[in-house]
Amino acid sequence: MTNQQEPKANQVLRDCIAGNRSAQYTLYQLFAPIVYAICLRYMGQSDDAKDMLQNTMIKVFQKAEEFRFQGSLEGWVKRIAVNTCLDQLKQKKNIFIDGLESAEKISGDVNASHILEAKDLMHLLSVLPVGYRIVFNLYAIEGYSHAEIAAILGISENTSKTQLFKARKSLQSKLERN
Repeated sequence: MTNQQEPKANQVLRDCIAGNRSAQYTLYQLFAPIVYAICLRYMGQSDDAKDMLQNTMIKVFQKAEEFRFQGSLEGWVKRIAVNTCLDQLKQKKNIFIDGLESAEKISGDVNASHILEAKDLMHLLSVLPVGYRIVFNLYAIEGYSHAEIAAILGISENTSKTQLFKARKSLQSKLERN
């Protein structure tokens, strides 16, 4: 969404708050592609991503009156999408089972020399184990620090670092095979 579309989106949200049903449809159409892409990155499967898209948009409509129109509406909706996916994934147990060992001695970045198209990256992310995928998304795509990820997910910073390292290693291995 461009900066020019933000005022329009804000007005559509105001119309939703006022009870305008067609505004809800318009808001859904405006944000569905963005939210679906986020949900697919976290959930890995199209059906799960579609469910999370629906859950996210329901939350957006339910919490519309809480938006203060001071920040970015798109950022607010994206945050709801990420949190919705994380809440769903947290309900599944043992998603960080591989990350329990210390990552203190792990250093360095894994660099891919390949240029990927978005669909290729989405596929690579979808086959990562859930714990790897969550941390990779939060760190590499959303820009959270390991301390923030640890707080969000209720894990140690070392587990976050380990999950990211293993995600990168796995992605590099997959890229080298292609």
